[in-house]
Amino acid sequence: MRLVNLLLLLALMLGQGRLWFGDGGAGDLRGLRTRVAEQQKENAELLSRNKALAMEVRDLKGGFDAIEEHARSELGLVGHNEEFFQIVDATALVDIR
Repeated sequence: MRLVNLLLLLALMLGQGRLWFGDGGAGDLRGLRTRVAEQQKENAELLSRNKALAMEVRDLKGGFDAIEEHARSELGLVGHNEEFFQIVDATALVDIR
């Protein structure tokens, strides 16, 4: 009887060792949880970026206001009957003498 109890205790200890230290054990579970949390954070960031891009696409498809805004800010669009003034800082000018 004593031998059976000893064998059962040994089997229990081996099972617990594999649970805590073996493949798929508690250490691996912790690592997987960390990776899942990082991936969820990245997914949330990408989702918000995709929503912003989808809104921009919708604006560009829907009307000329967004297209005109992009042309003004990125390409320097000046419309008809508009005047463009560029203000230059006098201290930035180089004296060419």
